[in-house]
Amino acid sequence: MTTTTPDGGPGTTLGWSLAVVLRRWHELTESSLTDIPHGSRGYHVLTAAVHSEPPTQAALAERLLIDRSVMTYLLDDLEEAGLVRRRVDPGDRRVRRVCATERGRQVLADARDRVDRVEERVLAGVDESSRALFRASALRAATSIQESSPTTDPCLAVREVVGGDDGPARGRGRTRRGA
Repeated sequence: MTTTTPDGGPGTTLGWSLAVVLRRWHELTESSLTDIPHGSRGYHVLTAAVHSEPPTQAALAERLLIDRSVMTYLLDDLEEAGLVRRRVDPGDRRVRRVCATERGRQVLADARDRVDRVEERVLAGVDESSRALFRASALRAATSIQESSPTTDPCLAVREVVGGDDGPARGRGRTRRGA
């Protein structure tokens, strides 16, 4: 039997470690979020719509580093699922604000519990204080990287690590480039 445990050789790098953790997180998260269109990407959009002033569609695309045309398709699917709605901004009728529906808030609360369980499962081999330190350090590193390179596409990085793309839009049976 072949082992995947690193032996301390050149393959044992931060990149290898992060790729293994990210791959497992992504696999488990996607399988736990099948009720949300576009899985983890839809989850992040829904989170932003719930936990902040209703963002504009353009600002949301920029914040999550999702191409604007892809964001439109993603929001179409979230809206069709009854999780968000787009409202005209009263200050500028050309702008659409993304608002979570009550159903979206309920789905997100349940999804957050599932994602928390996924994170605990992924980090099960690490003691509690180290988990907290890892989460805080990862957040600081990600924030620093994002601030220094705001055009870095984290979705592309995930696709490169886990392989392929997001696949067909969940629940709709269609595919879109870049979605």
